[in-house]
Amino acid sequence: MINKVGQIMLYVNNQDESVDFWTKKLGFSVISEENNDQMRWIEVAPSKDSETSIILHNKEFVANMSPGLNLGTPSLMFFTENLEQLHNELSNNNITVGEIVNMPSGRVFNFADHEENYFAVMEKK
Repeated sequence: MINKVGQIMLYVNNQDESVDFWTKKLGFSVISEENNDQMRWIEVAPSKDSETSIILHNKEFVANMSPGLNLGTPSLMFFTENLEQLHNELSNNNITVGEIVNMPSGRVFNFADHEENYFAVMEKK
């Protein structure tokens, strides 16, 4: 039986810029990096002890290796305890952010990385 989500694959055009985005602008940590003769991937997460991480893969390499694979951006929902503070911090870091919206499940806003992949953040206290 599956009991947790371990890793999420995110296919990006520029891995180095993506690492900078996730670490320098969002405060994630690099958990591991693999770079062999064929493939490079970088694992990032909100903290070293996070149960779920994001693997940054080179989109062009994966497309050539696995034609037909869906390389679209996964719809990710992150949680925060202080939505307004995070919204302000991301805005101040020149990250594209949407307005805070009240949803039936709580307050939420979207943000985009440098490749215009959009993600969401919901307030969970």
